[in-house]
Amino acid sequence: GTLRWGSHDSQQVVSEVSLYMYDLSKGFAKQMSQSILGKQIDGVWHTAVVVFGKEFFFGGGIQSGDPGQTPYGTPVERISLGETTKTLENFLKFLEVRSQRFSVDTYNLLHNNCNDFSNECSMFLTGSAIPAHITSLPSEVLNSPIGAMVQPYLHQLQQQGGPLLDRGMQALRQRMSRAQTG
Repeated sequence: GTLRWGSHDSQQVVSEVSLYMYDLSKGFAKQMSQSILGKQIDGVWHTAVVVFGKEFFFGGGIQSGDPGQTPYGTPVERISLGETTKTLENFLKFLEVRSQRFSVDTYNLLHNNCNDFSNECSMFLTGSAIPAHITSLPSEVLNSPIGAMVQPYLHQLQQQGGPLLDRGMQALRQRMSRAQTG
C-alpha cells in the first residue's frame, strides 16, 4: 500500500482495490448474445477482488490466490475500484463474518454468486459497488425471451455444482444453437 498522511498527522496506509473479470463463456456470449438474447452481452462474468496482493473470490466458499493465477486463468479485464484505508486484518474479519453466507452450500448461480461476493467486498473496502452490468446480468438473461428456456438448464447446472461449468457452458451453446436453427 501507499503511505499517506491523514488528519491530525496520523499515517494512513492506502491500498489499491481492483476487480478482475473472467469470461466463463470464453467469448461465446459476446459473439452470440445479440442473436440469442436480443441484447449484446460481452461475457458471462466471474469476478474477483484483488487487494493486499491477493485475489479474493467466491467459488466453493471464499478463496484467495495470487492475482491472475486462480483456476479461472487470465482475466479478460481489470477495473480499478478505487482505494481502501481498511487493513488486511479488518478485511479478513469481514470475510470471516461473511463465510457462512458465501459457502459451498449457499452458492446460487443467479442470486448468491461470485459477483455478489465481489460487490460486497467492494462496498466494504471502497464504499462503491462493482459495475451494474455485471450484477444485473442474471436478471437480464432471465427476463429475455430465451430466459424461460435457459432457466431449467441453469437450475440443473446449479444442482450439479460449479466444477461442471465448462461442460455446462458447452451444453448451453449446443442447446442455444439448436434453438436458433429450430
